[in-house]
Amino acid sequence: MGCAIAGKLARRDCQVTVLERAVPGAEASSAAAGILGAGAENSADGPLAALCRFSLELWPDFAQVLLQRTELHIGYDPCGVIEVAYSAASAGDLQQKSIALAQATGAEPPRWLDAHELRVRVPDIAVHVCGGLLHAADSQVDPQLLMRALAIDAKRCGARFVVGQAVSGIRVEHGQVIAVQCADTQFSADAVIVAAGAWTDAVTAGLQRRTTIRPLHGELALLDLSAPLFRPVLTWQGGYIVPRRDGRVIIGATSEDIGFRKRQTAGGLLQLLTMATAAVPELANASLIAHWSGLRPQAADGLPMMGPHPQVRGLHFASGHHRNGILLAPATAQLVAQGVLDAELSHPIEPFLPA
Repeated sequence: MGCAIAGKLARRDCQVTVLERAVPGAEASSAAAGILGAGAENSADGPLAALCRFSLELWPDFAQVLLQRTELHIGYDPCGVIEVAYSAASAGDLQQKSIALAQATGAEPPRWLDAHELRVRVPDIAVHVCGGLLHAADSQVDPQLLMRALAIDAKRCGARFVVGQAVSGIRVEHGQVIAVQCADTQFSADAVIVAAGAWTDAVTAGLQRRTTIRPLHGELALLDLSAPLFRPVLTWQGGYIVPRRDGRVIIGATSEDIGFRKRQTAGGLLQLLTMATAAVPELANASLIAHWSGLRPQAADGLPMMGPHPQVRGLHFASGHHRNGILLAPATAQLVAQGVLDAELSHPIEPFLPA
């Protein structure tokens, strides 16, 4: 979020400083799988689902502009996402979801695939599946390549990066933000954007906010096949399988509320491998390449926090995106930058304001 917003503002001739305690994207952004699942990630319509659809529409141009500016491919792939039905009951739930979304949005519903149609698209799918719901517009991206491109783009636009500086607080005088305080340095500013992920509450202690944001721990793993088995992303029994075009496959993700601890456990890996091989048995023959974890920034009320603070002029938020951070990066960057510049907003953000 920080790098994407910095690039937007730097291109508008703002003097932008990005404060980073480690390296850009070191936490949730780089740990993510990169699913752009506006349809698959939302079980019902509402403000968050509408924001996800808006951001998904921005992604093709967002990726193309990054490629033109940095000459870096970020793995953007409009491959589609299939929610796999593993039982008759889950098939019924997915078909009802399709009808409800179509009625609520007026858009063409996601397409139901029977077991035969699903097997045509994913030949190695488990034999007992009942079908799947295809969200054809959903996509994927490589988060690590994305973070590198966003940081390079922001720097080329004039943003200054200060790494190794952990923010300890925000200074406010007479209702106006005036500076960001680090351990031994203070950075004066007319506007401050808090894009601190799971650390948002610590950075903004003492400032009133709509909701708290806490870390939610998740483990992921990377498998490698000699050749890709299928193209669409699969979601299955609360997990997901993300195939890259080079034969690598990301599987995820566990979910634990254990504070700021990051750990990789045998039990977490077993859970991921059991889920993945039950959906696609051929994955049992893949090589295990990596196993890692990250901290999702989850807002207590389930909605990201975006936009200006109600009582502190110049203070803006871009945090609490939970599982949708990569998907919502283009929309968040656009809307938060518009707010900082007092420009007309291109999408409503009232449900997400810090107030």
